[in-house]
Amino acid sequence: MLPADRRTSRQRSGDAAETLALQALVARGLRPVARKVRCRAGEIDLIMRDGDAVVFVEVRRRSREDFGGAAASVDAAKRRRLVRAAQWWLLTRYGGGAWPACRFDVVAFGADERPQWLKAAFDAG
Repeated sequence: MLPADRRTSRQRSGDAAETLALQALVARGLRPVARKVRCRAGEIDLIMRDGDAVVFVEVRRRSREDFGGAAASVDAAKRRRLVRAAQWWLLTRYGGGAWPACRFDVVAFGADERPQWLKAAFDAG
């Protein structure tokens, strides 16, 4: 990761959105596990716990609603990368043992800057 002073305005905006999403999810009872998990398959913005379930969260911010807005920007290719990264994280964390229940959520910020939490936005299948 680049030092804070070398990050682009877009990267800083993304970091701020992740922080806001984290705060919103914690306020709704989820517990943080990890942030900005990177592997060869991709990056997971937030990993949270919701009860016994592990929640992999993609955070998106779009200042304009062109092309469907922030939530719509999580396309099929991005979902595949998230699923592969989640599988990698689960393997490194739990090995070949039983994996906990998992869910993929999206927290989208549109032009109004309010988080829209899409619980179970997509599945691994």
